[in-house]
Amino acid sequence: MQKKATYPKNSHPHPLRRLLFAIGFSLQGLRWAWKYEQAIRQEMIVLILAVPVAFWLDVSALERLLLLGSWGLVIIVELLNSAIEATVDRIGIEHHKLSGRAKDIGSAAVFCAILLSVATWCVILTF
Repeated sequence: MQKKATYPKNSHPHPLRRLLFAIGFSLQGLRWAWKYEQAIRQEMIVLILAVPVAFWLDVSALERLLLLGSWGLVIIVELLNSAIEATVDRIGIEHHKLSGRAKDIGSAAVFCAILLSVATWCVILTF
């Protein structure tokens, strides 16, 4: 297991140093998500495939941003859903109605983001 970079709790690091720590923590989160979450890997592959398609299409820069940004939103929501699931699993592995509800709501958020992305692609490609 990699040691997580930290700075002393009572210190106030230089803003640039704090920014570097924040970037490191974010990249670590992406690495963990890629390693442990199959859905993240699948959605990232879709994004990787969508980028050249979006640049190949004869659309405006704003439409291209909407195409890629809508799928980027799917990635963001999936990361949040994964964080919810990890937190719920950390609290306890026994089945609890509220744990299931939290996981289902997170999954519903991902589903809604995917529907929004599909709708965005459909609208831009048909007009």
